[in-house]
Amino acid sequence: MAPKRPDGAGAFPKAVEQPAPVKPDPDSLYAALDLGTNSCRMLIAQPKGNQFHVVDSFSKSVQLGQGLGGSGRLSRASMARTVQALKICQRKLQKHEVSHMRLIATEACRRATNSRDFMRFVQRETGLKLEIIRPEEEARLAVISCAPLVGRKTEQLLVVDIGGGSTELVWLDLSKIAPKDRQKSIMRLHAGFKGDPGPFPLARVVDWISVPLGVATLREQFDDVDDDAARFALMSWYFEEQLGEFSPFHKEQAREGFQIIGTSGTVTTVAATHLGLRRYDRNKVDGLRMTSDQIDKVIRGYLAAGPEGRRRDPRIGKDRQALIMSGAAILQALLRIWPTDRLSVADRGLREGLLYAQMSRDGVLEDGPY
Repeated sequence: MAPKRPDGAGAFPKAVEQPAPVKPDPDSLYAALDLGTNSCRMLIAQPKGNQFHVVDSFSKSVQLGQGLGGSGRLSRASMARTVQALKICQRKLQKHEVSHMRLIATEACRRATNSRDFMRFVQRETGLKLEIIRPEEEARLAVISCAPLVGRKTEQLLVVDIGGGSTELVWLDLSKIAPKDRQKSIMRLHAGFKGDPGPFPLARVVDWISVPLGVATLREQFDDVDDDAARFALMSWYFEEQLGEFSPFHKEQAREGFQIIGTSGTVTTVAATHLGLRRYDRNKVDGLRMTSDQIDKVIRGYLAAGPEGRRRDPRIGKDRQALIMSGAAILQALLRIWPTDRLSVADRGLREGLLYAQMSRDGVLEDGPY
């Protein structure tokens, strides 16, 4: 006889045995690790159709580049913080027995005079061998990650990746490619900006630039300016000056057929503020389109709130509150030059680009619209 429930409502329901979760085949798993100036991020995923399914992830602010601008070296404290984060990544890779992986480091490790020593330290402490990639490679991976967000009507595309230590801009001409093939043509950039497109058209890279200023390095450059509004204005105009060598800089760009995709914590934070989210929701942010006026309204709100107000704003978060205005200064400079009604927000970046590039190279993604 089944035991009675204490509330007298009858017998307890019989327990239903749940099937044990099926462990993914390690041969089908891919990992991508991105060690930047400010953050350490990793994704482990397996291909699913023409996309991928995330099996595990990791993200932590490590501030690897803290003090780098003044000393030219990675500090002992920042290296120790970073290694602790990388040990967690190593355990996740080991747990899932990942077969395919690419582990990269970007601007802070490109600039630091002791980066080789740091790479050896990482390998000794974690067993992970990181690869310091060039700015062109970083820009290319950012573009690939954003391919699924490219509209069919887009003929001219500007992809902007605002990092901690640098900002990459890539201008693509898609006008000679059939609308249905535009996303796929960008995915084929995994061979490089000048790679052989094979029998299919390749997106034409008009120009690209890597500016050695990101949210952390730009903020550090103007750390001695006490006035909040003055520091913001100086950062924005200074960043704009660095774009003088970018060939589309002086061109008048019609809004019709033009799309900007912004990938960074700055852009996703601005989007979350615009939506009034009390709790961040990637599904609402990734792919959101915003106008220049909507973005400007959010930035003016940040300025009006001041440092204290921004610290109390849950949409900005503790990790980003010190850096949001330098990121906003970069964003404002870009929109002064290229105002648009179609800035697409990308909650994706180098990790996703690394995964798409590996899977595309191995031919494990199904052909079809992205």
